[in-house]
Amino acid sequence: MSAASAVQVISVWDREGKEPLGRIRVVLADDHYELRKRVAGLLAAEFDVVGSARNGRELLALADALQPDIVIADVSMPVLNGIDAVRHLAEQGSGARFIFLTLHHEQVFVDACFAAGAMAYVVKNRLPTDLLLAIREVLMGRRFISPTLNLSPGEICFDPKAL
Repeated sequence: MSAASAVQVISVWDREGKEPLGRIRVVLADDHYELRKRVAGLLAAEFDVVGSARNGRELLALADALQPDIVIADVSMPVLNGIDAVRHLAEQGSGARFIFLTLHHEQVFVDACFAAGAMAYVVKNRLPTDLLLAIREVLMGRRFISPTLNLSPGEICFDPKAL
């Protein structure tokens, strides 16, 4: 069994945890069209990109309407930033798992993203090597941080009250 099919079998269950439904559904949120297009192309072979948002407010509407399995969001977006959008989705009980794809290398952003509910943090210059791996890790219930950040989960603040 390939790694891709193993992820699919493990992770694609209906909201009650009963029967497999199909391919993983992903919503992307980034204010740069070309990046959204590039990410969608990278994911197309294994995942269904069901929505694409230009800002955090659009992300909230799409996530509510489409109920994705994975949300991939940028930190810095107009109207509503990705951290606040993901925090809102997590607080509202979204069943999605959240991955940040961003330019920011600073630990303060990493901490804020994980405290908001993220399971993974990928820096954009590592997109081709890290994003698919991050998705697979998240689908297996594990956290992922781009290795170039040289941070382990033990160094990350996951408590929003501590920030």
